[in-house]
Amino acid sequence: MNEARNILQMVHPLDASTVWSRLSVEARTAAEEEPVLASFLNATVLHHDTFEAALSYRLAQKLSDNEMNAMLWRDVAMSAYAAEPEIVHAALEDMLAYYQRDPACKQLTQPFLYFKGFHAVQSYRVANWLYRQGRGSLAFYLQSRMSELFAIDINPAARLGKGLFIDHGHGIVIGETARVGDNVSMLHGVTLGGTGKDNEDRHPKIGNNVLIGAGAKILGNIKVGNGAKVAAGSVVLEEVPELCTVAGVPAKPVGKCCGNAAQTMDQKI
Repeated sequence: MNEARNILQMVHPLDASTVWSRLSVEARTAAEEEPVLASFLNATVLHHDTFEAALSYRLAQKLSDNEMNAMLWRDVAMSAYAAEPEIVHAALEDMLAYYQRDPACKQLTQPFLYFKGFHAVQSYRVANWLYRQGRGSLAFYLQSRMSELFAIDINPAARLGKGLFIDHGHGIVIGETARVGDNVSMLHGVTLGGTGKDNEDRHPKIGNNVLIGAGAKILGNIKVGNGAKVAAGSVVLEEVPELCTVAGVPAKPVGKCCGNAAQTMDQKI
């Protein structure tokens, strides 16, 4: 294990000041090692005093376009963070989930600066806040912008828990009435969709600590229990019990799950 990983394991995972300090150290070290990135790292990380200030700046950089410039998006994000500090808390847990579950993630700066799954989820969290404030027009504009940028489509009315890890991210679709618990891991190509044109509650309800493999489709108002595992490429049309592994088209139970597959990313059936 590298030094940064050892340090994180010795502190409380939700200690925002410690995480921010570690992120700043990584950015400063990277700026010294690669001077061509120094201006970028100063603007995105080192210039800011808090995690939320840096996060709002990074999201604004990504989301800006001809209609909504970066300053406007930053004001929107900071308003969300000030009104609901839990959004920042969730972002910290999301970032740590990437660091802890993705072997390709060597430093906290990687998801914060570069991973589109992380950026998409943080954009969703702002859009969800807007939606709940009755600002649907801007929430849906943000959803559209997020989909264009990251190839990830999350309805702002969906409810996603903290500690969410979306690996690679490309092709994720999460519908309006979907619910996702805490500490869930999903890979690219996952759909949490409906089965028709019902106007009511029509999307899946995913429990805590669930692992959803690449390309899996979970359709309809069905529950996937805590600690379950959905194998890659499966089409799930029926309820999945807690601690159950399902696979196939349509998906059927194929065994028990240990309950921590979302953390270990163990995708074996």
